Amino acid sequence: MKKRFLWQILIAFILAIIVGLLFGENASIVEPLGDLFLRLIQFIIVPLILATIIVGVTSAGNIKKLGRLGGKMMTYYLLTSFLAISIGLLAGFLFSPGTGLDIVPEAGAEEPAETVGIIDTLLNIVPTNPVEALSNADILQIIFFAVFLGIGITLVGEKANPVKRFFDGLSEIMYKITNIVMLLVPLGVFGLLAPIVGQYGLDVLMPLIKLIAVVYVGCIFHAVVTYSIAVKTLGKMNPLTFFKGILPAATVAYSTASSSGTLPVTMKNTQENLGVSKQTSSFTLPLGATINMDGTALYQGVAVMFIAQYYGVELTFAQIIMVALVATLASIGTAGVPGAGLIMLTMVLTAVNLPLAGIALIASVDRILDMMRTAVNITGDASAAVVIEASEQKHMT
Repeated sequence: MKKRFLWQILIAFILAIIVGLLFGENASIVEPLGDLFLRLIQFIIVPLILATIIVGVTSAGNIKKLGRLGGKMMTYYLLTSFLAISIGLLAGFLFSPGTGLDIVPEAGAEEPAETVGIIDTLLNIVPTNPVEALSNADILQIIFFAVFLGIGITLVGEKANPVKRFFDGLSEIMYKITNIVMLLVPLGVFGLLAPIVGQYGLDVLMPLIKLIAVVYVGCIFHAVVTYSIAVKTLGKMNPLTFFKGILPAATVAYSTASSSGTLPVTMKNTQENLGVSKQTSSFTLPLGATINMDGTALYQGVAVMFIAQYYGVELTFAQIIMVALVATLASIGTAGVPGAGLIMLTMVLTAVNLPLAGIALIASVDRILDMMRTAVNITGDASAAVVIEASEQKHMT
């Protein structure tokens, strides 16, 4: 059944590319299939995250174990994010995608929404009204609320058992609903990808093909090298088993360009294909979908070098270190939704005084870049779950 599901996704992926290339912008006729799939994901995402994180926190049993899990998770996420942006900066330096370009930023090019500083971004994680956070699907605030609700249930103990059982039951219900929605993944991949291929075609891609190639090669290098070493040495898992197990989720991530939107598939693949317990995956994956963005961090490195090279600015060593630190910290507070990379890029460019107008150069192909970096983002989340699961099993023996 799992093998057949994987083949269905791959066939849908290939068909989407073929239909997009053949029919061009007319491929948008299948867009409602993608929209339906995204609406179903949005339908399940809030109760799924709320219930699974609460269950993950309460199943830890005590605050000490919860702190150990959180410490391992944050250490892994920050380390791999820093490695990713370092690879991106190095790739941008070696291949110089921004030199020799004869293009002018379009005046009406898409600009990212105005963003706030890192301190304000981190403060905004704390909800002033949890109900409003649930209503607005503010994932970071929902996670904050769920973690503290789980801690509260753990501290209260026996008297809170009815609340704990309620969320246990809700999480099981959401898993079943998720399994039903997952049946439509191939249709969703086809409906999301075909219009994108049809919209962009080759004409838009050719002037920036070197930038696209550097980001894609850098992402693949980071995934194959960093995650293979991590799951082999720390997770005690064959890298081929890991990549095969997470491939369906990576394909959905590539199609949706949304780490949060792919979360149900990531959780399902990680538990069923990689053998990670619900306790570990329920705690690490929802957090990873919003604070662990290796692919986006790598993209920041390449994009900064690209813009600096285009404008003929030579970055100092201190500025390069600043880019690495700001991009790593910014990834913590940026939501896992399409286009979040451009918001992060605004923060990074501001930190090193590079022209924000350079974003308009990248905006035309940002969706193409976003798809690959999102696939790497969720692969990184899954690798963290595998590593932490192995570490917890070792701790128990």
